[in-house]
Amino acid sequence: MLVRALRALFRQYRIYRDPIAYARGIGVRIGHNCRLIGIDDRTFESEPYLVEIGDHVTVAGRVKFITHDGGVWVFREKEQKIEMCKPIIVGNNVFLGYATIILPGSRIGSNVVIGAGSVVRGEIPDDCVAAGIPAKPIRSLDDYRAKIEADVFERDWTSELDKREQLVNRFYP
Repeated sequence: MLVRALRALFRQYRIYRDPIAYARGIGVRIGHNCRLIGIDDRTFESEPYLVEIGDHVTVAGRVKFITHDGGVWVFREKEQKIEMCKPIIVGNNVFLGYATIILPGSRIGSNVVIGAGSVVRGEIPDDCVAAGIPAKPIRSLDDYRAKIEADVFERDWTSELDKREQLVNRFYP
């Protein structure tokens, strides 16, 4: 019991210290300039070596990459060795919103934003924002940029304290 707890604690430490190295260490193919924010030891589920992530990808907290279909359990009395697994491929320059679930065999194109809480199944094309259950393209990336134009600004902070001060002054003058 103590050994299991210590292993779990060490795994959490490894993830916290360097989430990219942790992901690579369990077999995830991950590109350059990526961010894995708030991941845990269940983010990549049971076949992490079937997940491929491109360059400049952000994975927000509570995202799950599920490469298998546990539903085949219902066939195991007749087919004891049945299994279903498929790889997941994420392109370049992608943002995966908080609590997104990516199902087996999904392919997410490049230059894509996936909305928080979405369930990705199948293919998401390049250059779009997709959201929902199942996730579907809801607008082009250019339309998204135009939509947020009034709310964006240039970052000008050098520390968390500076960030807080600038944001408070911006929104509560």
